[in-house]
Amino acid sequence: MTFLTVFALAVALLVVAPYLAHRLRRSRAEEKLFAPARIVPSAQPKARRRARLEDRPLFAIRAASIVALALLGASPLVRCSRLAMNRSGTSVAVAIVLDDSMSMRAAGEARGRTKFARAREGARQILASLHEGDAVAIVLAGAAPRVGLAATTDIRSARAALEAMGESDRATDLDGALAVAKTLISDLPQIDRRIVVLSDLADGNPEAAPLGETSDIPVWLAMPDLAEPAARGDCGLLSADRARGQVRVRFVCTAPAAAKNREVEIKDGDKVIASAKLPEATVGEVTALVNGAGDDARELVAWLTGSDAVAADDFAPVVAEAGPAAIAAVGDRSSGSVATGGAPVVEQALAALRIDMTVRPIPQVPDRKEDTAAFAAISIDDPPGFTPEERHALSAFVERGGLLLIAFGPHAASAPLGANFEPFLAHAVGWATAKAKGAATTISPFFGEAARSLEDLAPEGRAHLGDGDLSSYENLLAWSDGAPLVARRAIGRGEVWITTLPLSVDISDFALRPGFLALLDAFVSEARLHSAKHRSDVATPWTFPASSHLEAMGPRGPVVAVRDEGGLHIVPEVVGAYTLIVDGAKENRVAAPVAREIDLRPRAMSKGSTSSSLGGGVAVVDVSWLIALVLLALLAAEITLRAVTRVPYQGQVR
Repeated sequence: MTFLTVFALAVALLVVAPYLAHRLRRSRAEEKLFAPARIVPSAQPKARRRARLEDRPLFAIRAASIVALALLGASPLVRCSRLAMNRSGTSVAVAIVLDDSMSMRAAGEARGRTKFARAREGARQILASLHEGDAVAIVLAGAAPRVGLAATTDIRSARAALEAMGESDRATDLDGALAVAKTLISDLPQIDRRIVVLSDLADGNPEAAPLGETSDIPVWLAMPDLAEPAARGDCGLLSADRARGQVRVRFVCTAPAAAKNREVEIKDGDKVIASAKLPEATVGEVTALVNGAGDDARELVAWLTGSDAVAADDFAPVVAEAGPAAIAAVGDRSSGSVATGGAPVVEQALAALRIDMTVRPIPQVPDRKEDTAAFAAISIDDPPGFTPEERHALSAFVERGGLLLIAFGPHAASAPLGANFEPFLAHAVGWATAKAKGAATTISPFFGEAARSLEDLAPEGRAHLGDGDLSSYENLLAWSDGAPLVARRAIGRGEVWITTLPLSVDISDFALRPGFLALLDAFVSEARLHSAKHRSDVATPWTFPASSHLEAMGPRGPVVAVRDEGGLHIVPEVVGAYTLIVDGAKENRVAAPVAREIDLRPRAMSKGSTSSSLGGGVAVVDVSWLIALVLLALLAAEITLRAVTRVPYQGQVR
């Protein structure tokens, strides 16, 4: 706002002038002699009553005239601007890329309005400028990009879809959103096509190539002011882990100045139980001592004091720290080792894969549920059946989401009395000489090219499953006669994988081939996917492949679970703590902000992205003439009122 504009608006302060004039206005009374008044004793003088405001209608007209004059002087041309699509006379197809990421929750220039609210208002104005025959599609740019509205000529449904869209705490993927927008309108019959971007351009890649530079469809940055950096920086808490009487909090700031004079407070409800000063750095970690502050079951939250551009990332639920998930390996160490000695083959293979999970050999199959709690997966080589206690422990382990790999060998066919493989197999396992040699020649989509290494397998024998068990397992890799070599089955939230060859090198060289490494790699990847993660990045799907019932409660209320080919899953849209009930079992999980979303530096756009030739002009309406007419009408009203109204003079009696 310029000095002249402020000075012109200050004219409105003169509205006090007619008020004072009307208050001080007092008509001088004409004195007349009244003879009987001489015999009345004179009264002592009293304070004269304060003059009342006279001619209120006239005062109101004069005050309104002064305000109108101030408005007219402040802006000779008062503009009412709206985003509009310039067109060459033909219908247009437009794809609106609406950024719903966390950085768009920052407050912009408009008071009380986030950048997302302003961007959505801009999208409303664009929809209002479309004509019959125009097509529109909406793409949400929060990672991963989603189609908010497929291309349609029904503008009314587009408005309804836009109103249903809200803010999220997702990261930003503008490149992916532009690619999706292009596919939505590239095949439409409209000749004039364009992509409209409503974003702050803060995708965490400020040094990347300009957006839309290689697009063959014009890209218009409709609201460049959204990309203006926030006046205040931003700091966000990425994680808060509790272990051994202390809470470690990781943070990220846009600049060291954003962390100045701020602290991290650990709260139990509304009570602050610990705090630590935030160092002035862009990335760092602070530790707060919470010794004696309740047990690990209490729900603690780390809060960042002060304020910044985005408040949604200023807290982090405290998660009890746990070590990495482990894989248990059960087997005969003498038969599972190679002739040169050393660890069993399965342990050496897992070490060769360099997985981020601990491999822990155990002497026997766990017979208590508590003994399986530390494992994400268990590998068992050629077991002679399972006892009732072992079956109970393994069944509970699989149902809660664990993965079990059983390699059947000759011992499995000679299970002692009372030992069997229920509930994983309903029938006994047989062992016989292998008639069909090698795996099927067809490349397995599960193992890829590594399956070729198993085509010439020539073991001494192989396990055979009962006919009733074959139908309950998915065949991942078959023998040349169609019998399963590797198969799996979902039970509860977990899975059971089986092989009809043991891992002993005395029976075959199965465990020494690349196909076996591919099997272990797939098994470990699936175990990592199934293991319940306490915390993950916001918008990362939480999948429950074998669950039949899932309820979730998040910071904004219930979260709808979706079922597809991979099973039930939910997507946490906002940062915070979530309570899940999976098949009756309660779980607590945390969705954490993505670090790159706290970088508020805007990315460059292609040249000409703000050009009005793209159809990004504004509709300008001059309303100064309307204010002038109002001012003239007020002056005419005052003249008329003064002409028809007379203030009578009242005489004063003496």
